[in-house]
Amino acid sequence: MTLDKSAALLARAQQIIPGGVNSPVRAFRSVGGTPPFIERGDGCRLYDVDGNAYIDYICSWGPLILGHRFPPVLEAIREVLEVGTSFGAPTEREIELAEEIRAAAPSCEMVRLVNSGTEATMSALRVARGFTGRELTIKFEGCYHGHVDSLLVKAGSGMATLGIADTAGVPPGFANTTLALPYNSVEALEAAFRERGDQIAAVILEPVVGNMGCVIPTREFLTALRLLTEKHGAVLIFDEVMTGFRLALGGAQELFNIRPDMTTFGKVIGGGLPIGAYGGRADIMSRVAPVGNVYQAGTLSGNPLAVSAGLAMVRHLKAHPEIYNQLDEAAARICAAGGGVEGVTINRVGSMFTYFFHPGPVNSWDDAKRCDTEGFKAFHRHLLERGIYFPPSQYEAAFLSAAHDEEAVDTTASAIAEFFAA
Repeated sequence: MTLDKSAALLARAQQIIPGGVNSPVRAFRSVGGTPPFIERGDGCRLYDVDGNAYIDYICSWGPLILGHRFPPVLEAIREVLEVGTSFGAPTEREIELAEEIRAAAPSCEMVRLVNSGTEATMSALRVARGFTGRELTIKFEGCYHGHVDSLLVKAGSGMATLGIADTAGVPPGFANTTLALPYNSVEALEAAFRERGDQIAAVILEPVVGNMGCVIPTREFLTALRLLTEKHGAVLIFDEVMTGFRLALGGAQELFNIRPDMTTFGKVIGGGLPIGAYGGRADIMSRVAPVGNVYQAGTLSGNPLAVSAGLAMVRHLKAHPEIYNQLDEAAARICAAGGGVEGVTINRVGSMFTYFFHPGPVNSWDDAKRCDTEGFKAFHRHLLERGIYFPPSQYEAAFLSAAHDEEAVDTTASAIAEFFAA
C-alpha cells in the first residue's frame, strides 16, 4: 500500500491548516504514519487519492449507520437542491424531523434543531442553567461533549489521544463551573450531590461512552443518576450524539429504559450532513427564546439539506427495525475474532465497540488510560495495511453500518484473528 499522494497533500495542508487537518484525531499522531486522504466513499468502503480501498469502521464517527451514499439520502438531497439550500426562515421539513425525533425518543417533548453536536450540548447546558437558576454542571471523566469551554475538563476523545489534560484558552472561571467525576462511580456521584446538591444545574453524560473508547454504564450507575437528579432538582442530560438512532431507534435511553430530562443529538439525524438537536421536557424547553428568556439562535439551524437527508435516514430506520439486529450480529462476529486474547478487553454495545489493549475490565477513564497504546498502534497499522480503516486512536469507538456485508465482516474478522495469532 502506497500513500504518496496523501503524503504530498498532508505536507501541503500543514502549510495552511494547523497540523494539516481540520479535526485533531485525523492527523494519525497516536498511530503513526500518513493519514490517507479520502477521495470518495461508497457503501461500507472508503477510497483514497492513492487508489487504496478500505472497509470503513469510522462511518464519519458514527452517523453513517446506513453507509456511504445511501440512495434514499442522496435522492432527498437532490430534491432539495431543486428548491434551495438555505432560507433562514421556517420550513415544514423542520417540523417533520422534530416530530420523528420525538416519536423515537418520547422524553423529547419539544425539540430545537441546531448545527452540530457541540452546539446542541452547549445549548442544552445553557437551558438547564436558565431553568434551574444554578451554575454547576457534573460531567464524567473521559466523556466528550464537543469543544464547549466549560466541558473541556478530562474530556477524552482527541484530547486523550493527544495527551492534553485540559485545553489552553479556557478561563478558570469556566472550568470551575464543572465537576468531573469518575464514570460509573455511584459513590462519587452521591458525594457530589450530598455536598453541593443545591448548586447543581445539570448532569451530562454519554449514556454509552464512545470518546474514551466504548465504555458501558452499569445499571446501578444509571439508576443513581436518575434518582439523585430527581431528588435534588437537577437536569439529567443524555448526550446521544453517538448513541441516538444507533443503539436503537430511541437510542440508549430506549435500550436502558431510562428517561432523561434533556437529550442532545448530532450528525445521525442529518444522514451524515452537519446538524444537531437538543430536546427535552416541555417545561424545560419552554424556557428557550422566543417563548422563554434563554437565548439561542443560528442562521443555518434546520437547513433544508441536512433536514431532508436526516428525514430519509430516520424514516428508513423506522421502517426497517431489523437493521439493528443485523448490526448487532455483525459487530459480535468482529469482536469474537479477538475474544479471549490475553491482555485485550473488548467492550461492545450494539454496533459500537472498542478493542482495548488492557487486560482487565474497562469501566472508566482510569481503566482506559492504562491501555497499551503501542499495542493498539501495531493493531491499527496491521488493519490499515489490509484495507481496514479503524479509528486512529485507542480512545475512540468503532462503528458498523448496515452496508457492511458478510464479505466485509469476514475480511475484518480474519485480519484481526491474523494479528493476534502472529
